[in-house]
Amino acid sequence: MNMMNDTIKYIGVDDLDIDLFESQYVVPEGMSYNSFLIDDEKIAVLDTADRRKGEEWKANLTAALNGRQPDYLVVHHMEPDHSALIAWMLETYPGVQLVCSAQAVKMLTNFFEGVDFTGRITTVKEGDTLSLGKHTLQFIGAAMVHWPEVIMSYDTTDKVLFSADGFGKFGALVNETDDWACEARRYYFNICGKYGSQVQSVMKKMAAIDVQTICPLHGPVLKGEALAEAVKLYDTWSKYEPESEGILIAYASIHGGTAAAAERLGAILREKGAKKVVVSDLSREDMAEVIEDAFRYPTVVVAASSYDAGVFPVMHDFLYHLQIKNYQKRKFAIIENGSWAPSAGKVMRTMIEAMKDCEIVEPMVSIRSRMKAADEALLEQLADNLV
Repeated sequence: MNMMNDTIKYIGVDDLDIDLFESQYVVPEGMSYNSFLIDDEKIAVLDTADRRKGEEWKANLTAALNGRQPDYLVVHHMEPDHSALIAWMLETYPGVQLVCSAQAVKMLTNFFEGVDFTGRITTVKEGDTLSLGKHTLQFIGAAMVHWPEVIMSYDTTDKVLFSADGFGKFGALVNETDDWACEARRYYFNICGKYGSQVQSVMKKMAAIDVQTICPLHGPVLKGEALAEAVKLYDTWSKYEPESEGILIAYASIHGGTAAAAERLGAILREKGAKKVVVSDLSREDMAEVIEDAFRYPTVVVAASSYDAGVFPVMHDFLYHLQIKNYQKRKFAIIENGSWAPSAGKVMRTMIEAMKDCEIVEPMVSIRSRMKAADEALLEQLADNLV
């Protein structure tokens, strides 16, 4: 068990066995399920953990309690990786009071059918406070970051923000490195990316209080320069602004012709002075990683084979992911391939035009099976317009 300070104790757990977080995101460095205990005149447990690591979490809780009884269980977020042990807490500690938002109350019976919550719930909203003795928790509404019931809490004594899934990242704490942004970026865009306006609302609330420590539900506790950098990046990300100069070329190739065109465009762009060019094979690379790069850079080139009078499915999946994550404020370019009736370009253009404030840079390059000299000239022209 770790100590944050004399009264705020870390009781979370690492999961090194998980292969896919939320059944879709690869997490080779594992995952942390963070939970905290405030040891004051009243004891508050802040969130539980995933059932996968329930026994380890219970042991950490028992050690932190040291024979005492908890008074409150604060639920910042109802997603099962943080709330799986709510019913166990209520059964094991008959005096504990559940503290959560009104929206969370509505979700409790979804996850815990048959559990009697009568008299066991204290509902809180924006601005409400919970006094523990020396510590007071002030609650901050954070609806849709990234579920509707989410609340954050701010310890006014130690200036600690318990930020729910906000400021989280992939990776177990035992594998933590100094590069917070890499996996925090992939986490943000794929999990919270749709909800930039809601994140901005929380950022404004944070600016009005003195936050010296951020304790997210995943990833490391943030302080000092790391905290300042995280806040700066979250402001950029949630405004849908590019973080870095660069061009992403995402391709979906069946027999290699489209891949060759994508790689050739990348080489031309580098020759013309593009500072950063990332070329990604959508059939083989981590989709979440490519989505991260799409949000990171201001320009995306999509190159895809035609397929069944449409577009090769992995490209459709990529653009669909961008659509549902509220992707916006970017430039696109299009390369299509088709052996007899090219159709990919039309599908990709339609999907891009459905995104907010996205510009398509011409010309669209349409190749037939393999690149020809005329296609090379069009790639040169497209590169000039992109650089």
